[in-house]
Amino acid sequence: METSLNKYISESGFCSRREADRYIEDARVTINGELAWKGSRVKPGDKVLVDGEPLPKRKAPVYLMLNKPKGVTCTTDLKDRSNIIDYIGYKQRIFPIGRLDKLSEGLIFLTNDGDIVNKILRSGNNHEKEYIVTTDEPFGLDFVKAMREGVRIQGGKTKPCFVKQEGPNRFRIILTQGLNRQIRRMCEALGHRVSSLKRIRIMNITLAGLAPGKWRLFTPAEIEAIQAMLKDSSKTDDGEGMGE
Repeated sequence: METSLNKYISESGFCSRREADRYIEDARVTINGELAWKGSRVKPGDKVLVDGEPLPKRKAPVYLMLNKPKGVTCTTDLKDRSNIIDYIGYKQRIFPIGRLDKLSEGLIFLTNDGDIVNKILRSGNNHEKEYIVTTDEPFGLDFVKAMREGVRIQGGKTKPCFVKQEGPNRFRIILTQGLNRQIRRMCEALGHRVSSLKRIRIMNITLAGLAPGKWRLFTPAEIEAIQAMLKDSSKTDDGEGMGE
């Protein structure tokens, strides 16, 4: 049975489907010795190589969470000295689900399960991410109302969302979208700059008990709960991810 090349690579645990697309676009993937392209299909018996090396044999899935500190970059590029992979130092190959800006902090998941990545990232599945945000200057009710109703950024308008003011320049926001630097861009469009941003929840998982800079594996109960929430989620990529 044929399968798409990016799915074949992600299901090996080598990287996410999006990262697989980048490997393909960068001409780093071959099928049976021939350069692959986006949209290539893999048949049983095909030999797929990335950078001339075979894909790893699929290992047991790993799910862990990190309370990311500022200064750590959500990339698997080991040339970046601040990369999240070296920071955690996990013994198996893993990759982040979504991203947090280098200057942002808080909860992020990492895994070797390419299948779960797409289900969590796809905004159409409406999986919640909750943040606490501080701006450089105080804001009023007009700012809160505009954030709730949607802000025009990147040539489109953000989806309506929950926003609650918690101080003169502090608010709580819950997103189901994940556009690149979404919260920062929304604030900038309304004349404010983000001075601190912390993600405190993804779906049913919170930062409770996880100190800044520390990571831990999911408990069996957490894995079971996440799988139940993802049961009816689509894996189709709609171009949005779990950004901020």
